[in-house]
Amino acid sequence: MLHGSGTTLESIINAIKNKELNARICLVVSNNPNAFALQRAKLHNIDTYLINSKVLEQMDIELDSVLQNYDIDLIVLAGFLKMIGNRLLTKYRIINTHPSLLPKFGGPGMYGMKVHRAVWENKEEFTGPTIHFVNNEYDKGNIIIQTKIQVHNSDTPETISAKVQAIEKIQLVETLKKFVNGEL
Repeated sequence: MLHGSGTTLESIINAIKNKELNARICLVVSNNPNAFALQRAKLHNIDTYLINSKVLEQMDIELDSVLQNYDIDLIVLAGFLKMIGNRLLTKYRIINTHPSLLPKFGGPGMYGMKVHRAVWENKEEFTGPTIHFVNNEYDKGNIIIQTKIQVHNSDTPETISAKVQAIEKIQLVETLKKFVNGEL
């Protein structure tokens, strides 16, 4: 499930096409009708779904009803900013990517440039992406992997973002390989 530009989705698609990852993307879901990820999915003949519900419980029921039409082994949240409800949490394994070394700079409202700006403003020595299992609290699920990236004095929130995103894509594909191989 995605929210934004879909560059993370594109990295997964490329890993599959290059036979680096033995997986299949069944469906791309977003709550943002303008998410370019939906266009990327369509370009690759991947089914898409736009969430209509705004309330958590209704969204949970809506998504469950849609996901039942697919053979889903794992849900990957990449830029999806909504809470996931208990109905989905009890039925599916769900992982999320987050652009900081959790637990730092996680939780409601902490996403994208907000995270990188907070890292920069707090003069953190390190940052990096975290992949974690999703539970019923924002960014509190068990951590699967984190990659530390040094923050230099010359860095800006934008350069921090670029470095984190580059590593995040690699880290996610490696995590998906482990899942496919039964190591997760």
